[in-house]
Amino acid sequence: MIHTGAFNYINVLDKAADAAWIRNEAIGNNIANATTPGYKRQDVDFESEFRKALKSSRYQTMDDKIADVKLNRLNPRTYIDSANYSYRLDGNNVDIETENVTLAANQLRYNGLIASINKEFSNLQMVMK
Repeated sequence: MIHTGAFNYINVLDKAADAAWIRNEAIGNNIANATTPGYKRQDVDFESEFRKALKSSRYQTMDDKIADVKLNRLNPRTYIDSANYSYRLDGNNVDIETENVTLAANQLRYNGLIASINKEFSNLQMVMK
């Protein structure tokens, strides 16, 4: 993390990219365990934590909201999804088709976040010239 006001967006984007990476690992675990009896799918929640962080500063500009985000509190949370729900008799609740679609969507999200980080650094580089 870079601790200066010029890097606020980059720091938040970095946290979001980390969360997308962790979600990618969770989805990979789900796919790998699609045939494991009793396995319950995992997912990662980052978006609700980010919404909470932004909501606390309701009447501010987006720049001010991002500046006020407490990065140490903005952490992804891994959880067991639908622990009591199962697609099969063996107790596993992983739907491989849903996981593959979720994986593709998450990869697009991650790529977009990395592109945004690169754009922010390009903007900073342009300003410094």
